[in-house]
Amino acid sequence: MKKIVVISGKGGTGKTVVTGALAALSSNYTAHNDAFNNGAVMADCDVDAADLHLLLNPAIREKHEFRAGVTAFIDQEKCTKCGKCRQVCRFSAIGEDFSIDSVSCEGCAFCSFVCPVGAIEMRENVSGEWFISDTRFGPLVHAKLGIAEENSGKLVSLVRQEAEKIAKERKSDWVIIDGSPGIGCPVIASLNGVDCALVVTEPTLSGLHDAKRVISVARHFGVMVKLAVNKYDLNIDVTKSIEEYCRAENIQVLGKISFDKSIVEAMLKGETIVESSSEESKRQVKEVWEKLCCLTKDA
Repeated sequence: MKKIVVISGKGGTGKTVVTGALAALSSNYTAHNDAFNNGAVMADCDVDAADLHLLLNPAIREKHEFRAGVTAFIDQEKCTKCGKCRQVCRFSAIGEDFSIDSVSCEGCAFCSFVCPVGAIEMRENVSGEWFISDTRFGPLVHAKLGIAEENSGKLVSLVRQEAEKIAKERKSDWVIIDGSPGIGCPVIASLNGVDCALVVTEPTLSGLHDAKRVISVARHFGVMVKLAVNKYDLNIDVTKSIEEYCRAENIQVLGKISFDKSIVEAMLKGETIVESSSEESKRQVKEVWEKLCCLTKDA
């Protein structure tokens, strides 16, 4: 089982579009008479703004609560309104009526320690949901973090754990992970223990700048890094700068995908590049996939 994570330094580079195409290709890849033929399990680890489901149209099979962090709760029947909890709360989370503002509460539990009558209980938060679904390309594990909730890294780790568990049970050849953009906690959780990180960037100065940052993070954790340039023909000069940077840093560019209106049309229909786009775009993304397969086959 090989684990590939598709990441990007910034949003909007086409990371999820590429991930969807790889998911489609994983179900029928054949090369050199040595095919990976047990398909893939997909994991959408962009839990703050998950969107891989828009391309894969999953049928939800299981739905689970995600619990993380704690918030104080005051039992009004026990509370004597002595005020000690309000004195020690540094986040002004306890109102004059001794109710808890769940948004302000940081879950430090100091108030529960000082309460002389044991009226304050720390309760675990329901911070989001995670799902196991079926798609036309195989199982998908995905999640939705609640608005303004924290612990996205923990939710990413849970999604990955479940995806890898399913892959082992099915004896799948691939776990294909759609990572978060940027370099934060969910990205680090997405990178842990993968065989290869495919960085998808765009030919803009911000795209190159942020790609360098996420490449640095991946290398810090000892992950093999490869790169693909999406919409490369929108700015050939910047594309050349990206290629020069990759040569200098010994990073292989697996392919370049042109800007193609048929890809946008495919997205609007909820389809991947390999299902509904021009032959040239299909060829370009297949080239990326075949090179990935060769890189990870013996890893």
